[in-house]
Amino acid sequence: MASEANARVLSGFLDYLRIEKGLAALSISAYTTDIGQFAGFLEKRKRPLLTARRSDVREFLEQLFSYQVDGRSVGRKLSALRHLYRYLLLDKRIEHDPTLNIESPRQWKVLPKALARDEMETTLAAPLARSRAVGRQTKESAALAVRDRTMLEVFYAGALRVSEMINAKLEDLKLEAGYMLVRGKGDKERVVPLGKSAQDALSQYLAEARPVLVDSHPCRKERGKDGAPTGVVLRSSPSLFIARGGHQLTRQRVWQMVRAASAASGRRASPHMLRHSCATHMVENGADLRTVQTILGHADISTTQVYTHLALDRLRTVYQKHHPRAKRTNC
Repeated sequence: MASEANARVLSGFLDYLRIEKGLAALSISAYTTDIGQFAGFLEKRKRPLLTARRSDVREFLEQLFSYQVDGRSVGRKLSALRHLYRYLLLDKRIEHDPTLNIESPRQWKVLPKALARDEMETTLAAPLARSRAVGRQTKESAALAVRDRTMLEVFYAGALRVSEMINAKLEDLKLEAGYMLVRGKGDKERVVPLGKSAQDALSQYLAEARPVLVDSHPCRKERGKDGAPTGVVLRSSPSLFIARGGHQLTRQRVWQMVRAASAASGRRASPHMLRHSCATHMVENGADLRTVQTILGHADISTTQVYTHLALDRLRTVYQKHHPRAKRTNC
């Protein structure tokens, strides 16, 4: 079994570090942890340490980055694997070093995780589907489902950050023109286009759901200078997306909503994953990086260039499909 083979390899390597290299106990413990994590990663693929491939090492490091492990720690784990495979190579246990030519993690630009297109469609449909599945609905629960669906559509249409979503104002929305103004980092404004699906969802939300949410708090009353209620119920809010009673949404509530909706697709997405899904799908469909940069609100295109490999993948696909000499022919 892979686990037994890995245990033997690790035991021999640790003896080598202890006896021949004379490393301290703490250093050996760190090697044990780092290589043990990689061995566990491989065991899920039913592959032992001795047959690891370069792609395995690369994908292991990418997974660490996706779990937000810092670059220094990832670099340490790569160093541990390099020492292991050099030892195995010298001991003639392997013929190829899978860590060879893997660049330092500090030089990596790892593409943020994105939902696949079918996963995105399932996520967008989830709030209304879940609301219908409950059976009997109140006006308020139906309004919340419409709001959540609309927010998901706007996240995906405009690649918004969660802070940009909860701070969006009614006056920022130019629905008839098909765009909205977004205030991003450093209070910089940008124009974000809205597709037909997002426009339709916003129209429904503004006509049917938002008025219900504004009126859903019976005790929200204006107070006079002495602090006593005047009896006048407040029914307005400048925010585009609101909670019950016209209150402002919190970041935590938006995260919870996105997480719950994405669960229908089998994923655990965050608002930032929806932002990256928008950018990823645009590049896959042929959008140039300058346009994606503008929509994302990146100050420097070097930040957007993390998506370059997607453009190259599409270029390769189109080339192989259309170039007369791209496919092999029988002579």
